[in-house]
Amino acid sequence: MAAGLTVAVFGAYGHTGRFVVAHLLDRGFVPVLSGRDAGKLQALATELASAVDVRPASVTDPDSLDRALAGTAAVINCAGPFAATAAPMIEAALRAGIPYVDVAAEIEANVDTFTHFSDRARAADTVIVPAMAFYGGLGDLLTTTAMGDWTTADEAHVAYGLSSWHPTAGTRAAGAVSRQRRDGRAVRYTGGRLEYHQDDLPTLQWPFPDPMGARDVIAEFTMADVVTVPRHLPIPEVRTYMTVEAARDIADPDTPAPTATDQSRRSTQTFLVDALVRRGGRERRAVAWGQDIYAVTAPLAVEAIARILDRRTRTIGVASAGEIFDAPDFLRSLAPHITVELFQ
Repeated sequence: MAAGLTVAVFGAYGHTGRFVVAHLLDRGFVPVLSGRDAGKLQALATELASAVDVRPASVTDPDSLDRALAGTAAVINCAGPFAATAAPMIEAALRAGIPYVDVAAEIEANVDTFTHFSDRARAADTVIVPAMAFYGGLGDLLTTTAMGDWTTADEAHVAYGLSSWHPTAGTRAAGAVSRQRRDGRAVRYTGGRLEYHQDDLPTLQWPFPDPMGARDVIAEFTMADVVTVPRHLPIPEVRTYMTVEAARDIADPDTPAPTATDQSRRSTQTFLVDALVRRGGRERRAVAWGQDIYAVTAPLAVEAIARILDRRTRTIGVASAGEIFDAPDFLRSLAPHITVELFQ
């Protein structure tokens, strides 16, 4: 088993990074704490009960990244905006000859990773998994699972039923970068390609299954699933939706950051993700629910690292979650962090 191996976490002191470090320790890995701020890294190391290595590094200093990854078995990048951090961290991982996983929700950053590193990662016989998080990773795993024995589908829909969305500073920064790269336009995946537009986003009612029930959602509230799902599934229409309340939260600059409410530092936020695929008038769906979208990213990313290091993978190079892993088995492994149900 991969437990006991050393895994670098870049952005370890960030909100999601702290969850990832804690989960690595729970799984028996040895985390190396890395990031730009040496003081914050040392403060986190002091908080942890286990002895950990602290290695400050900056994406503008390749030598520091090489020192941060030296002797590690893999790296998880939790530091956004990923438009700035993903490429330098992937370059460092390639130099070190280790697999790379990130938790990027930025559509353009994930496109860049697939575009610029697929050939090089395959040539290096290594693995790069972007968007291995709540957005991009979970939706892809659910959609792949819902497909079952279907090899194609006409449409895929991923509806996010969030009770609220209190964004972290990292989420705010990443969103600002994405909006700037798009010149303020919205994006959707239609006709087998990404399309940028300035149309108003409509509101409709989505029939979430119990325990949530029907809720108003913002249609074409596009998330990273429009990159990860079409990467390996021939589905020409991939659409994502967000509950109105959560969309309002993320749009409001005064919405506060998440507040820890239990021993594991999770917020009270709950979620239900409904992945629906259609083919020739038939429907299949896979549903997952749980608590705190940032906290649940940790078991997703760490399970990915465990499977990569154990060689429980289906391909090499740059790959999305549903492409590289056995999606149903992966989802089952996430209990009790996520509850999953299939409707086929």
